[in-house]
Amino acid sequence: MRNNVLGRLLPAAVCAWSVTVQAGIINYSSTSGSIPDGSTAGWWATATASGYGSSLVDVSVNLNISGGYSGDFYAYLSYGGVLVPLLNRIGVSSGNAFGASGAGMNVTLSDSGLVNIHAAGDGVLSGTYKADGRNISPLSSAASFNAEGGAMVLDAVGTGYGNMNPNGTWTLFFADVSGGGGQATLNGWSLDITAVPEPVNVALGIFAGGCLLVVLARSRRVRNRLHRWRVGIVRWIDAV
Repeated sequence: MRNNVLGRLLPAAVCAWSVTVQAGIINYSSTSGSIPDGSTAGWWATATASGYGSSLVDVSVNLNISGGYSGDFYAYLSYGGVLVPLLNRIGVSSGNAFGASGAGMNVTLSDSGLVNIHAAGDGVLSGTYKADGRNISPLSSAASFNAEGGAMVLDAVGTGYGNMNPNGTWTLFFADVSGGGGQATLNGWSLDITAVPEPVNVALGIFAGGCLLVVLARSRRVRNRLHRWRVGIVRWIDAV
C-alpha cells in the first residue's frame, strides 16, 4: 500500500518541482577609473561573463560616479556588436545647451526605470532610470538632443541585448566630453544579468510532457477500472 501511495505522489511532486526552476541573477563588479576632463578618448573597461544561461532576459548597469558635471558625461555599453548609449550629456536639449548640473551620481540604468536619465534633472542623481538610448555623437549640436532622451533600450531584441547569449566580453566606455566641469571619477560599475538556460528549459519541457503522459495514462487506467466495475455490476443485476 505504501509503495502504491509513493508511486502516485512522486510523479506529481517531480512535475511540480520542474515548473518552478528559474534562472538566477548574476552580478559582475568592476574597478574604478579617473575620467579625463574634456576628452573624447575617455576611459573604458571590460567584463567577461561565463557560465550564464544562453538567452539574456534582462541586463542592468550600475554607475557610481563622483565629481565632474552631469551634462558633460557620455557612456555606452557594448556587447556582441550592439552598442546602447547609457548617458549622452544629461539634460542637453535645444533649450539647455549645457545640460544638467550635478557632481556625480549613483544610478542603475534599467528598462524597469520610469524616467529616462536624460530627463532626470540637476543634482547628484540616485535611483533607477532608463538608459539614455539616443545614439548620436555627444558632440552634436544641442538642438539634436531630445529633452526626453532616446528610444533604444537594453533588453530589446535586435537593437538591444534581448535573447543574446551573454557569455562573452562586455565593454563599458565612459567620457567627459566637455572641459571645465572638473575631474570625474568612476568609483565602480556593475552588470546585473538575468539569463535563461535554454537547454534546461528544453529538458524541462520534455520532462513536463512525460509527466503529462503519466497523468493521462493514470487517467485512462482509472477509466478502464470504472468501466470494468460498471460491466460487473450490470452482469450481477442480470444474473439476479
